[in-house]
Amino acid sequence: MPTVLFVCTANVCRSPVAEALFADWVKRAAPEGEWQIGSAGTWADTGLLASTYSREVLAEQGLDLGAHRARRLDAEMVAAADVIVCLARAHAEAIKAEFPEHAGRVVLLSALSGKGYDVPDPYGGPRQGYEAMARELRQLVEQGGARIAGLARRAEQDKQAG
Repeated sequence: MPTVLFVCTANVCRSPVAEALFADWVKRAAPEGEWQIGSAGTWADTGLLASTYSREVLAEQGLDLGAHRARRLDAEMVAAADVIVCLARAHAEAIKAEFPEHAGRVVLLSALSGKGYDVPDPYGGPRQGYEAMARELRQLVEQGGARIAGLARRAEQDKQAG
């Protein structure tokens, strides 16, 4: 099954929201087959809930982050992922530096729609920042979902072939 991993810093705001939005996109746009979709943080404090505002904003869209628990990115997650979708350039650069053998599977979400920028981290800010982050991530997932899915399927096939 194709495996997609979204990565941000703490795994309590951006990456769990992107994970939920992509899972929703898959249900609507690529329902064939099973997918493994997850998220992690480069500096996550393992076990933390998604931020309150992230949970609230997604609940208003019919998506539930209640079961989410933060995970710190590790070598096993990186090796298992067919595509590692980063929310900021620093995340992508750090993963490529620490795991150069998997660098070809690391992508920046915003770059998939041609822009190549860091999705702002709303952590600690007002609810409006979380609303803006969720809107932006939804737009990026809608624009880049097919590319993420295609990359994941190709990488999964490559792993199986050799």
